[in-house]
Amino acid sequence: MLLTVMQWCARMPLAALHFFGAGLGWTVYALSPTYRRRLRENLEISGLFPDADAARTTEYAAVAEAGKGIAELCKVWFGKEDELRALVTCSDWQVVEAAQRAGKGVIFLTPHIGCFEVSAWYGAQRLPLTVLYRPPKRAGLEPLMVAGRARGQARPAPATLAGVRQLYKALRRGEAIGVLPDQAPGTGEGEWADFFGRPAYTMTLVTRLRATSGAAVVMAFAERLPRGRGYVLHLTPVNADPLDPAALNRAVEEVVRSCPAQYLWGYNRYKVPAGAEVPGDTSC
Repeated sequence: MLLTVMQWCARMPLAALHFFGAGLGWTVYALSPTYRRRLRENLEISGLFPDADAARTTEYAAVAEAGKGIAELCKVWFGKEDELRALVTCSDWQVVEAAQRAGKGVIFLTPHIGCFEVSAWYGAQRLPLTVLYRPPKRAGLEPLMVAGRARGQARPAPATLAGVRQLYKALRRGEAIGVLPDQAPGTGEGEWADFFGRPAYTMTLVTRLRATSGAAVVMAFAERLPRGRGYVLHLTPVNADPLDPAALNRAVEEVVRSCPAQYLWGYNRYKVPAGAEVPGDTSC
């Protein structure tokens, strides 16, 4: 049933999806005190805003943008290829071409900002791309997610040991992979590193992949344009060496500063995985 609904919604203009998505974002904001509190706390912690009015303006914009991100999945996962091609522009693809010339593979970093799903779609139209994903808590939704993401030359890989092996194999073949660098990892899969001035449990996977393969690293951010006009895909090389968790967070911070309203501030980035020790926590 959900697949049928999403396929039907994929026929709608992007502007209409974004309109209804903004309403969905505000509905969640109104009904969830936990979401409101987390969003506001994360904005305050970031230190990006000179005063409360500026933070509030970004907060309200972020609420609508988060809802748009959900609604646009219908178009990105199940929309017509020619329609999607008309919606995405990119003048930075030479960054990827330069990275490919080294022959060691490419690691795309797609943080929770803008339409990260269309970033993967765009890349998979041009090269083989293995994309790591976290299976949803409701197992019944996984086939839908995989179907939506397995477009073009995309190969979804679950965030399991088998999926991580797929990433290593793809890089050994000189191909590209995609990772959400600001996704909170499980216990034993990360290290504590500052993110906007506060310790965040940060994945070490990207560090290991880079160290093992020597792959080039590219930050990808698909900026959502107003009034459903589409997206602009920004691609920038990440040259930090070593690319440890602290450097990874700094790279994400840089792209967030470029467009703070489109970051998912309501995401629980600072959650503490079960069994992980928080830096400075001396409680018994």
